[in-house]
Amino acid sequence: MAGALLKTLWLLITRRYCLCYLAITCHGAGFLKDAPFVLLCKLFGRKIVIHQHNKGMAKDVNRWPYRWLLPMVYKNAKVILLSWHLYPDIEKIVSKENVLVCPNGIKVDDGTGLAIHGSQEENKVPRLLFLSNLMESKGVIVLLDALKVLADKGVSFRCDFVGGETKEINTKRFAEEVDKRGLNRITFYHGRKYGEEKETILEQSDVFVFPTNEDCFPLVLLEAMSHGLPCVTTDEGGIPDIVVDGENGVVVQRQDPKSLAVGIEKLIVDTDLRRIMGEAGRKRLKIRFTEEMFEDNMLSVLERVVLEESKTKRR
Repeated sequence: MAGALLKTLWLLITRRYCLCYLAITCHGAGFLKDAPFVLLCKLFGRKIVIHQHNKGMAKDVNRWPYRWLLPMVYKNAKVILLSWHLYPDIEKIVSKENVLVCPNGIKVDDGTGLAIHGSQEENKVPRLLFLSNLMESKGVIVLLDALKVLADKGVSFRCDFVGGETKEINTKRFAEEVDKRGLNRITFYHGRKYGEEKETILEQSDVFVFPTNEDCFPLVLLEAMSHGLPCVTTDEGGIPDIVVDGENGVVVQRQDPKSLAVGIEKLIVDTDLRRIMGEAGRKRLKIRFTEEMFEDNMLSVLERVVLEESKTKRR
């Protein structure tokens, strides 16, 4: 860290930047690590743009040393959020006038802005997919509880879990949780998957399920949409911008297995609804969340900040 600070200091001394762009952690130990870089840029009188890819500031605003350090770091800085739905997390520190919004986007493969979902036929037994690291905050245990509700009702499905183990939930614990609920024959953990392997399992799936309760703007939902999958998820963070309830998926209450089970069952039993929502998701991705759109939006946002700064200096 000392080396990075020295390099930043040298660049600030030798070059006169119009603005300094920083993507920092806004809470916890990560914020304490990143804050000196922002303060150093401020010491040289540079315009600050902070790109917020995370949240959690609201939990720290009244804690020492954050209650005095957060205002110092964010004072007069422009903040780029991924969604206006994330503004409540920073509203005690940053005024709306200093907020700009630029949603993330993903790279697509076919030259028209969309990947194509390759499944020619519906699976006889609908396949659900969870794709994320095994963490309680991503909804792993809630999903297992919902699957238990569905299995007890006699609903036919299989569910694939793809993602890395964590300290919270490793392979052993996951197997124990599955066994405890009697889901061994219909729930499968595949570990991490990358590249073609990940694409294949997305192609083979019918419904994407992501019941997270701690997220900002999960790209995994965009990936699922690019494969024509309807999504069952929560209203966490900026997700309402991605998945519109009843349009390209089903939005359920956080940490509520029964609500989640109802949302999943709705798509399991209705093949036409899955197809309609999957197509709606692809269209939504095409018009709002491609990588090209993200790049254009970012350029527009940064140009706006530079223009505002130049007007301020001329006054």
